[in-house]
Amino acid sequence: MLKSINILLILICAFTIHSSSQLPKGFVYVKDHIPDITLELRYFCSDNFVGTHIDGYEAEKCILSLPATLALQKVQVDLKKQNLGIKVFDAYRPQQAVDHFRRWARDLSDTLMKQDYYPTVAKKDLFRLEYIATKSRHSSGSTVDVTIIDLKTKKELDMGSSYDFFGKISWIAYQNLTKVQLQNRKLLQDVMQKNGFRNYPQEWWHFTLRGEPYRNQYFDFIIE
Repeated sequence: MLKSINILLILICAFTIHSSSQLPKGFVYVKDHIPDITLELRYFCSDNFVGTHIDGYEAEKCILSLPATLALQKVQVDLKKQNLGIKVFDAYRPQQAVDHFRRWARDLSDTLMKQDYYPTVAKKDLFRLEYIATKSRHSSGSTVDVTIIDLKTKKELDMGSSYDFFGKISWIAYQNLTKVQLQNRKLLQDVMQKNGFRNYPQEWWHFTLRGEPYRNQYFDFIIE
């Protein structure tokens, strides 16, 4: 009898753990559909404009809506024909992470990462210039930050500025770049738009799925 009770408790515990890790309906782990995609989720670590691990990122796992994932899968297929691939810096972003950014932006004394990420922009202007917002399209689950890598070397193509660099050099319309940098940016813009994404003019890495399924819905489940 005791043995049966222990087995039942183990099963209940296992079910609880399994259930707690389930994603909301309509969301998937991108690696389940694109196993060879490269991840470098900056907000899971301290290599980002805040300089610390960001709230809500409890695992280096990339989550998106299913339609956005399937569209990104097509991007990967197209790039692999050229021995290239996608690297993801960020995808679904919990609202609590956005709140973390907002608190950080209001603390004008914290400029630890200024030289690396916003050397020419005053921190007090980050909201006004729309580098920081109270809501993010990422929290709707169909926005992704990406670049292109060489599959042989695993190195990123030169895009003229680093990821999350706040400044005009990151704008898509910025032209004071080398020929190679402009070609690389065009390749990224073209392949993403061809497969159903639209860009954000101030960030060459930022794309949102056209017809996203959860537009204006902002989720807050933890990435785990």
